[in-house]
Amino acid sequence: MPTKINCIIIDDEPLAQKGMERFVSEIPYLNLAGSCDNAVMAMEMLSEKKIDLMFLDIKMPGMSGLQMMKNLSDPPITIITTAFPDFALSSYELSILDYIIKPVPFDRFVKAVTKAKEYIELLDKAGSGRTKGNDFCFIRCESKYEKLFFDEIIFIESLQNYVVIHTQTRRLISYLTIKSIEDHLPSDLFIKINKSFIISIPKIDNISGNIIHIGSDSFSMGRPFRSQVLEKLLKDHLVKRT
Repeated sequence: MPTKINCIIIDDEPLAQKGMERFVSEIPYLNLAGSCDNAVMAMEMLSEKKIDLMFLDIKMPGMSGLQMMKNLSDPPITIITTAFPDFALSSYELSILDYIIKPVPFDRFVKAVTKAKEYIELLDKAGSGRTKGNDFCFIRCESKYEKLFFDEIIFIESLQNYVVIHTQTRRLISYLTIKSIEDHLPSDLFIKINKSFIISIPKIDNISGNIIHIGSDSFSMGRPFRSQVLEKLLKDHLVKRT
C-alpha cells in the first residue's frame, strides 16, 4: 500500500470542513490533497490529481454529493459525511464505503478511515499478485482474508454494495464493488457481461442467442455489452467453414 492515502474533503460548511481537515491531520497515513466547498470544484480536482479517498457532504449548493457521484465514471473510495440520515439507503446504492452523521465524532472518523485503509490494502494485495503473475488474490470476507484462485471462480455477482463470488465449492461475500474486483481479474479469463455479472470465460459451455450457459446457470448479456462480449469470446476461437 502507498505510504500515504491521498484524500479530499468536499463540504460547503466552513466549520465542518475545518473539523475534517483537523481529523485528517491526526491520522499519519492520510494526506490531504485538497478541500473544496462544491461538487464542480471537486470534480475538477479529481480530474487533476490521483485521489484515493473522498469525504463527501450530500447537501451542497448546485450539484449535490449524490448527483456528483452519479456523474463520476470511476469515483475514489467515498465516505459520506452529512447531517441528513435520510439519504443513507440511496448513498449505499452508489457503493459508498461508509456513512457518518454530523457532527462527526473523532472515534467514528477513525473507524471509517481504518475501513478505507483495509480496503485499499486488499486491492493492493490483489494488484501485486497480478503483477507477479500469480494465479490467485485475497478477498476480505468479514474478519478473514480468503485466498481465491482465479481458476476456481465460476461467476461474480453484484448485490448493491457487495459482491458474491461463486466457485465450485463455496460462496464468498465481500464488501467490494464489481468494478474493483473486475480491475484485479485477468482480462483473458473473465468478462463482464452486464452491469451485475462477471463470468469465467473458460467455464462457458455454450452461447444461445443472448444467453450464456455455464452448467445449470444462465446469464443474459446486457444490450450495451453484447457486441463487445461476443467479439472477445469468438475472436480467434470460432471455427469457420473453409
